[in-house]
Amino acid sequence: MTDKIPVTVLTGYLGAGKTTLLNRILTEEHGRRYAVIVNEFGEIGIDNDLVVGADEEIFEMNNGCICCTVRGDLIRIIEGLLKRRGKFDAIIVETTGVADPAPVAQTFFVDADVKEAARLDAVVTLADAKFLAERLADAPEAKSQIAFADVIVLNKTDLVTSEELAEVEGRIRAINPYATLHRAVKAEVPIEAVLERNAFDLDRILEIEPRFLEIEEHDHHDHDHHHGHDHECGPDCGHDHHHEHDHHDHAHHHDDHGHGGGLKHYHDEEMGSVSLLHEGELDPDLFVPWLNEFVQREGPDILRCKGIVAFTDEPKRFVFQGVHMILDGDLQREWRADEKRSARLVFIGRKLKEEAIRESFEREVLRRA
Repeated sequence: MTDKIPVTVLTGYLGAGKTTLLNRILTEEHGRRYAVIVNEFGEIGIDNDLVVGADEEIFEMNNGCICCTVRGDLIRIIEGLLKRRGKFDAIIVETTGVADPAPVAQTFFVDADVKEAARLDAVVTLADAKFLAERLADAPEAKSQIAFADVIVLNKTDLVTSEELAEVEGRIRAINPYATLHRAVKAEVPIEAVLERNAFDLDRILEIEPRFLEIEEHDHHDHDHHHGHDHECGPDCGHDHHHEHDHHDHAHHHDDHGHGGGLKHYHDEEMGSVSLLHEGELDPDLFVPWLNEFVQREGPDILRCKGIVAFTDEPKRFVFQGVHMILDGDLQREWRADEKRSARLVFIGRKLKEEAIRESFEREVLRRA
């Protein structure tokens, strides 16, 4: 879709398993060359035998990956890496344990040189299955990291019971129903499940939420599916059928497509999501100013927003994503003949006023009274 270098932002609370995952990326023979930017090289504790040579802050690993540390300015490090284009396939940036991933993600929207050469592919959050529920209760940044994610790796699942696992997954879904969820033990998740996902593309959401394909006009009063309920579960479902997920041997690889309503359902008072669907085209002269104005006004409370929009008389799909108030969008591939030209938007954030967002969209963009 683009020749820009894909960038993964890796976040997660202290102890969630980021170091284990990064070590795997830097040492396993996976056949890809990743440039990994870490805050402190020492934290990763890489065996010196694996380091081929050090060039200032950039170390080459013997599996072809390179590792560098942020001592100061992230943009300077990225620009240094970009001078080596062709030496690696993708960039991974680790955020510190309690950090808000927003400033790191925003780097790839803001700096002109970086934006031209690299694109934010996905925010991946590692979460500790045993302690996440406590963190969500006592640490607002843990909730932000879940809300921010395109991909969530729920790690250390061997340390909890199946009931605890269902509980923690339900709490994750209440905050972010749209991320792809993988269960893992010792961060053993396939590298390709985490990296180079193009995960912000809403096409992937259709795999999770078939209801996006239905016109929401008819069930305007039924907002059941917006508030963190697992979307394979229809509105009539009783929500208490706790059947066990089929683990197989590769439970750590399991994506959450198609395993029905086996989750408990929670509504998170503080953080949640709103999705809008319009079957048909939008006028860019109405939509773009509305989106910009809405995001500027509500930006502090919108952690992520993303969408795919059909514009009037435009054969290509307009795809956008945003972090707080910073938006990035462009025309990507053409709409295929078998696709309905439509607009699908998702906002994830704090205390989003769903009715007000819908009314504003209908009034300003659709010009309905």
